[in-house]
Amino acid sequence: MSLVSNVFILFVIASVAVYYFLPKRFRWWALLVSSYVYYLAAGPKYVVYLLFSSVLTYLCGKGIAGSLEENKKRAKRILVIGLILNFGMLGVVKYTNFILENLNAIFRMELPGMAILLPLGISFYIFQSSGYLLDVYWKRTEAEKNFFRYALFVSFFPQILQGPIGRHSKLAEQLYVGHCFETERIMRGMERILWGFFKKMVLADWAAVFVDAIFGNPDTYHGVAIFGVLFYSVQLYADFSGGMDVVIGIASLFGITLDENFKRPYFAVSITDFWHRWHITLGTWMKDYVFYPLSLSKGMNKFGKWGKEHFGKKTGRKLPICLANLIVFFLVGVWHGPAWKFIAYGMFSGVIIAFSGLMTEEYRKWKKALHISGKERWYHVFTIVRTFLLVNISWFFDCSETVGQAVKMMKYAVTSFAPEQLLLIPAGREGVAFTPYALLIIVVGCLLLFIIGILQERGMKIRETLAKQNLVVRFCIYMGLLLAIGFFGSTAAVRGFIYAQF
Repeated sequence: MSLVSNVFILFVIASVAVYYFLPKRFRWWALLVSSYVYYLAAGPKYVVYLLFSSVLTYLCGKGIAGSLEENKKRAKRILVIGLILNFGMLGVVKYTNFILENLNAIFRMELPGMAILLPLGISFYIFQSSGYLLDVYWKRTEAEKNFFRYALFVSFFPQILQGPIGRHSKLAEQLYVGHCFETERIMRGMERILWGFFKKMVLADWAAVFVDAIFGNPDTYHGVAIFGVLFYSVQLYADFSGGMDVVIGIASLFGITLDENFKRPYFAVSITDFWHRWHITLGTWMKDYVFYPLSLSKGMNKFGKWGKEHFGKKTGRKLPICLANLIVFFLVGVWHGPAWKFIAYGMFSGVIIAFSGLMTEEYRKWKKALHISGKERWYHVFTIVRTFLLVNISWFFDCSETVGQAVKMMKYAVTSFAPEQLLLIPAGREGVAFTPYALLIIVVGCLLLFIIGILQERGMKIRETLAKQNLVVRFCIYMGLLLAIGFFGSTAAVRGFIYAQF
C-alpha cells in the first residue's frame, strides 16, 4: 500500500474515522489494529519479522528493568543478547547476499545467493526498538508492561516505513492516550499532508525522470552529468522531506506529534551542520547510541592516551572523536543499503567531518590571517555553497549503481558539458515534446521551496502565518496545491517514496 496511492488515502480516512468513533480508552487499540492491517497489506510474511523484533525487545526490556537494581551484570547480558538478536535479524535479511557476493569476489568462490525476503521498514523499527532497550538500560524510560502497547510503539503505521525514528520516552504516552477530535489539529495535519504530496508528486517525481535517464544512460547523456546530480539533489530532498510531511501530517490527524526530521539542510554551513538538519532522528540516534558511548569508552580513552603520546595533547584529544565519527558514518552508509556505494557515501561525510575536527585550530588561524570574522554575509553564503557542493559530490555515490559509475559520472561532470542533451530526455507521456515544460515545473518548484526556506531561516513560521489568514486566502492556497498535484503530478510516473525501501 503505497503512501501515494488512493487506497492508502482511503485507509487513512477510515482509520481516523474509527479512531474518533471509539471511546477514548479503546483508541490506542484502533491504532494498533490499523498499523498491523497496513503492514499485512504488504504481505503476511512481513509481519513475522515485525513480531519477532517486538516480542524479543519487549521481553528483553522487561528482563533488563527487573535486573537493573539487583543484578546489573545480568541486565547488561540481557541487553547485549537483545541487541545481537535484533540487529542480527537485520544483518541476515539485509546483508547476507552482499557478504556472499564479496566472499565470491575475494576468494573466487561460487557461493549461491539466498532468496531472503526484505521486510518493509525493517531498518526503522529495528533501530527504534533497539533504542528502547538502551533507554531502559540507561533508565531514560520505563519498560513497557503491556505487550500490545509496546507493539503499537514499534509498529505505528505512519512512521514504520520511513521514520522518523521515535523515542519511547517521547512517543509512547502519546500513542496510548485517547486524543480528542480537534478541528485545528486536523486542518494542520491535512495542510502538512498536502504540502508533502506536492513536493513528492510535482517536484521529486519530475526530477526523478531526468535522474533515471542520466544515471541510467551515462554514455548517452554524459554532457549533463552535472545536471543529473543536481536533479537528484532535488529529487531526494523533495521525496524524503515530502514523505516526512505526509507521515507527520497523518500522525497529527490522530493527535500525535512526531519528531521533525528536516530543518532546511541545503542551508547548512558545514557537513556537520548538514547532518544536524538532514534525517535528524537518524543523526540523533547515532549520536546518542553510538557516538557518545563509543567516544567515552575505555578503548577510546586508551586510544586518546596513545594519540597524546605520539601526536601531542591537542591532536591526541581529538583523535578518539575523529575515529568515533568515522565509525558512525560507516554505520550510516551500511544502514542505507548493502552496497559499497553506500559505504563510500557514508565515509565521504565521515572523512570530511573527522578531518575538519583535526583542522579546527588551523582553520581558525587561516580565518584570522585573512581577517574573516565568520559573521560576514558573503562568508555565510560561501559556506552554504561550499557545503552544498560537497553534499552533491556525496550524492554521486548514493544515486549511482556502483562506486565505479559514481567516479565515472564525477569525471563527466567536470569534463563534458552539453546542456542541450537535457532536451533529448523524454518526459511524461508526450515524450520530448513535454521536456521543456517538465524542466520549467522543476525550476518553479525549486524557486518556491527556496523562497519558503529563506523565510523560515529568517524566523518566519509559514504555517502559523498561513493559519492567521482569512478562509479565502487559505482556500486559494490549498486549491493551488491540489491543482498543481492534479495537473503536473499526474503526468510523471508514479513512484514510491525512496526511503520506504530501508
